[in-house]
This record gives sequence, structure tokens and C-alpha cells, in this order.
Amino acid sequence: MPVSLVILAAGQGTRMNSDLPKVLHRVAGAPLLHHAMQAGAALSPERVVVVAGHGAEAVSKAARAWDEACGIVVQAEQLGTGHAVAQAAPALAGVSGDCVVLYGDTPFIRPETLEAMLEARARHAVVVLGFEARDPGRYGRLIAQGEALERIVEFKDATEAQRAITLCNSGVICADTALLLDLVGTLGNDNAAGEYYLTDVVELARRRGLSAGVVTCDEAETLGVNTRAQLAEAEAAFQARARAEALENGVTLTAPETVFFALDTVVGRDAIIGPNVVFGPGVTIESGAEIRAFCHLEGCHVSRGADVGPFARLRPGAELAEDVHVGNFVEIKNAILEEGVKVGHLTYLGDADVGEGTNIGAGTVTCNYDGVMKHRTRIGKRAFIGSDTMLVAPVTVGDGALTGSGSVITADVPAGAVALGRARQVVKPGLAPKMFEMYRSIKEKRQKDAK
Repeated sequence: MPVSLVILAAGQGTRMNSDLPKVLHRVAGAPLLHHAMQAGAALSPERVVVVAGHGAEAVSKAARAWDEACGIVVQAEQLGTGHAVAQAAPALAGVSGDCVVLYGDTPFIRPETLEAMLEARARHAVVVLGFEARDPGRYGRLIAQGEALERIVEFKDATEAQRAITLCNSGVICADTALLLDLVGTLGNDNAAGEYYLTDVVELARRRGLSAGVVTCDEAETLGVNTRAQLAEAEAAFQARARAEALENGVTLTAPETVFFALDTVVGRDAIIGPNVVFGPGVTIESGAEIRAFCHLEGCHVSRGADVGPFARLRPGAELAEDVHVGNFVEIKNAILEEGVKVGHLTYLGDADVGEGTNIGAGTVTCNYDGVMKHRTRIGKRAFIGSDTMLVAPVTVGDGALTGSGSVITADVPAGAVALGRARQVVKPGLAPKMFEMYRSIKEKRQKDAK
């Protein structure tokens, strides 16, 4: 049966004390909204609708960065969750199958939980996701008998007896799309907040003689992010889970509590990750690679047998083939390093292609930017780039070529050639003592003048 998603992402999040829409605050390098969209994507939805409001343009851009095909509707006034879902009605007109409503600020709902809700739809017209709360606080309460759900009571409207219930509402709901939109269209706002509650669809469905059910999950899945403290809590929860999964999948983390993963980080079995490594978005580390301490990686691919660091930075577009060595204080950006390349230390390679077996000496820089445009450097196979070489792009160094240390290379170097691009050394015999004496005299005079 086809599935549609409605993701509510209209809130301003005033408790975040931020100009940024709440759902665009980041956990694991990705907006909260992307976490929700990723969870929903596991259901292979035929249609995804994001309800935006505050900062709608930015929210829309972020949503389409994850899913270009998703629909965007705007809730101009935030009049409650039921009102928000109603805004999606035109985008879902004529759509068959079930609809799942998710929240852009609730990042940890597991795909398995959503699948359990869809399974429960075979038994109930409306299915709500609930959890047993350690501290129920101001959550809405689920009035249920076993799996059968009688109604949902918002905290503001609950009696003292109802507030004593610990089975709470996550807000996530599943129903037949046409039925959900029909029920939402009949919602009223006769409640303490004067809002249109999505939760009221349970009672409306039961009035029609339809059944409602509840599926429960661990409370940790329902963590909503409304404050900076909760954002930090969400980050910690994500990292703890990602580290545990990496270890379970055969990755060595020598100091797990110091490694930070992004939402989409992929690390292969038998890879070794040292202390204080940070993964930004878009990183793949193949099996058997090693990332040493204090490295930062983003938008890059590291192949089997390669090793990186310590203190290295791989930026977007860095592609390391098998058995590449990138050492300490090396930065790679938008560059392809073929098999066996060695870049030992203190080097910047940006917008470059480096052939297999080439050695890059310390202090090498590809001078790729002229102040207006970026230019590419191409280095062939088994070349030797001497320490402190400046490669002024666009420039090509051929297979097996060599550049002398301290050279500034501004023209192409043919295969097998040696290129020297430095000033001739001048030696003045006996001049050093005289110069030191002159410098001492100048220093003494400055010290006297300072008094």
C-alpha cells in the first residue's frame, strides 16, 4: 500500500532564542528536519509534504536539499498541529494509501517504529505513537485499554487523574490519507489553547465507530528539541548511538567518546578511527582505512588501506585511492589522489589530480586561486615534488618528473624532466660577523632610547 508523509516544520521555536527556524538547527552536522526526513524515507513514501511556516524559504531549501521531489506548503499562522496538517490537504488531494505525520524537531523516530505503526493500521483506522514517560510533565496523555486507544487528552485540558497517567503522546500519527484529511477538516478549537489539535482526530474517529490504536516506543525515540539544552542532549544521544553502532559493525574506535559522526557517515569494517576525529557530512571510509587522531573530514572518500593524519583535514571533493598516505597538517580539497600517493606533512592540495605512486614533499602548495577563479593542478604518476614547491595553477607536472625544493612552478613540466624555479644562491664570505655586530648595535641603541 502506498504511503505518504507529512512533516510538520512550521514552528519558530522561541525557546531556542534564535533567528534560525527550529528545524534547521543541526544535530550530527544535519538539520533536525533531515533526521525526520531520513526516518520517513525508510517507508519509501510516494509523496512527502513538508509544512513550513517561520523561515519558510530556508526550510523549503533545506527540505529540497534532502528530497528534490518533496512538496512544500506554508502554514502562515501557527494555529496548532491539526491546522498544520490541514495545510497539506491540497498537496495530498486524491492520494491513496496511508499517511504518517512526523515532526521536524523530533529526530530519533526509528524506521522500525514507523513500520510497526503501518502494521497496526491493519487493525485500527487511526494509529498513534505513544511512550511510557519517566516524567510525564506537560505531554498529552493517552487514555487506552491495551492497544485500543480511547482518546488523547492534552495536559492543559487533563484532570488530575488523567495527569497521573504515564502513557504519553509523541504526536506521530498514522491513518488512511483520505480519512485523516477528512477528520482534520472537522476539527474545532474549543480547548484551553484555542488551537486545532491533531490529537482530536482520535476522538472524532471513534465517534464514527472507527477504532484507534496505540503503538509504543522507547521514550528516547520521541525526544523533541525545543531548547539549546535539548539540542545538546540530542547531539549526545545521536553520538552515543552512532558510536555503539560503529563498534558493533566492526569499526575500531580507540577513544569512542571523542569521535563525532555526521548523520550520513559511512565507516567500513576493520577501519580504525583514532581519538578526537570529527566527521562532517558526506564522508565514506572504506574497510581497513585508518584515520589518526585530531582529523576533520567532510565530503570525502577514503579507500581501503589509506591512512590519514594525525592533524589532517579532508575537505569536500577529496578522493583518496587505496594505500594513500596523508600525514600531519595536510589539507586536501577537491583533489584526487591515486593509489599509493604520499603526502607526508605540511601541505595543501586543492583542485588537483595526483597520479599513482607520486610523493609530495613537505610544504607543497597548489596555488589554485587567482582571486577570481579556481584553477587545477595535474601531477602525473611516480613524480617527486620537492619540499616547499609552489605549483601555480593551471599547471601540469608529467609522469616521473621532479621539482627542486623551494621551486615556484609556473609552467608545465614534461614527463621525466627536472624543474627548478628558484633564485640563484649568493654567498658573501666573512660577512656574517659584521652583520651580527651591526644588529647588536642597533638593538643596544633601541634599548637605550626606550629608557
